[in-house]
Amino acid sequence: MRFYIIAGEKSGDLHASNLVNALKKEYPTAIFRGFGGELMENNGVTLAKHYRETAFMGFVEVIRNLRTIQKLLSFCKKDILNFNPDAVIFVDYPGFNLRIAKFLRKHYTKNYDIKTPKLFYYISPKLWAWNQSRAKQIKKNIDYMFSILPFEIDFYKKFDFDRITYVGNPLFDSIDNFIPNTNFLLENNLKYKVNKVDENNNQKIIALLAGSRKQEVTSLLPVMIEVVNKFRQKEDGNEYKFILAGVSSLDPTIYQAAKQNGIDVIFEQTYDLLSVANAAIVASGTATLETALFQVPQVVIYKVNAITYQIGKLVIKVKWISLVNLIANKEIVKELIQKDASAQHIYQELELLLDTKSEKYLFIKKEYTKLKNQIQTEGVSLRTAKKIKEIL
Repeated sequence: MRFYIIAGEKSGDLHASNLVNALKKEYPTAIFRGFGGELMENNGVTLAKHYRETAFMGFVEVIRNLRTIQKLLSFCKKDILNFNPDAVIFVDYPGFNLRIAKFLRKHYTKNYDIKTPKLFYYISPKLWAWNQSRAKQIKKNIDYMFSILPFEIDFYKKFDFDRITYVGNPLFDSIDNFIPNTNFLLENNLKYKVNKVDENNNQKIIALLAGSRKQEVTSLLPVMIEVVNKFRQKEDGNEYKFILAGVSSLDPTIYQAAKQNGIDVIFEQTYDLLSVANAAIVASGTATLETALFQVPQVVIYKVNAITYQIGKLVIKVKWISLVNLIANKEIVKELIQKDASAQHIYQELELLLDTKSEKYLFIKKEYTKLKNQIQTEGVSLRTAKKIKEIL
């Protein structure tokens, strides 16, 4: 069995790699190829392209890189046809994946005499947020959809698309199977001296999750640094330890400003960081749900190019941008967007989150537990793999 998998960013790489492992249990001799990252590659996928070449965020950024994207699309189409897969699995990343799906459906419809692969979508694009008409493309070009958000089933019913199953949220599996490194702080030299004794008891650790794309980090890191400096000006400023979760697929110089401001940067150890964090500043995205599942109070921030933001305001159809609030269908965590994502606003919210007796802190902890119970599922990847085998 031959599988071609396309994941265009970090979280997709994680979920795709877990699905690959599950598919290997169903098809021990299967061959895997596709677009993705280190996790997919480490689990046996031959990478045609790394996602560092494909991760463009925002309307303006996409326009600026249209020529590059066109070249990637052309390469991907040829690569899939040459690979001759039994199935193509698209993982989120809709701007790219839906174009490939449309091409493949058209190509194999014209060439009905050759082997036609099944086209699966794992992790639905967030069509309910904007550009809902794309659901018609899903219905036309995708054989089967695997959803990880329970409310998506009802959304697709509006478009008379029923070839869909809610398989649960794979983040729960990833976090549930995670074993924290008890020496994480020590091994990364993250402890500091309190009264000349190497202890950690009085230390409040604040995780900085600035995203996995260059545009996100470039946009959000400066304001995060401002927040750090505000805390250092406090009388008890030495009690706070800020640690930035870096992404190894990005040029390391992107984190230079953080290091110059005395912020520790760790790479590819985000779960270990969240396991010890007291609070977090988080870029909107999958990380907001991960942070919630680790029970870490958070403030969500989001900044993009001004033109991209204005276009987004016209087309976005949801009240919230974080998965935490979207799944709960109410505001659990504070979302600070664009101009509101100022150092002062973030600082004020963090102070509330760090006070374990505050109403805000207690409310978030209570709602996190409800959220976990709402999406708690086990064996998501294996369940999806078995369904794929059943369909094939």
